[in-house]
Amino acid sequence: MRGEASGQHDWLDGDAGPVVRPYTVTGGRVRPVTGGFDLMAFVLAAPEAATSPDAAHLQPEHRAILAMAEDPVSVAELASGLNLVLGVVRVLLGDLLAAGLIAMYEPSTAAHFPEDDVLQAVVNGLRAL
Repeated sequence: MRGEASGQHDWLDGDAGPVVRPYTVTGGRVRPVTGGFDLMAFVLAAPEAATSPDAAHLQPEHRAILAMAEDPVSVAELASGLNLVLGVVRVLLGDLLAAGLIAMYEPSTAAHFPEDDVLQAVVNGLRAL
């Protein structure tokens, strides 16, 4: 094996440190315990969430989410900012929501999307260019 011959394991990287698989972060879970977490949903940490007794048992990734969510932030921005897979972020958000440490604000439904005739006019205008 490559890693054993050099005395170093394959899951260690000199620059990045130990590599942790996403399913390890979530304890093997692939679905959040609660919530759907649309990409555009906003997350906001509850006041005093970081000092809550429930926060004492959080993983570093949970704490990082709470730190980023001091101001409203989208689920997509969280995944990007934390450099985590979206599915992992959704599971972690489910944990935080179940503990009451975050609030979720889902985007409104299709009621705010433009009418089909407006979209068609935009497409026609672009084609005319």
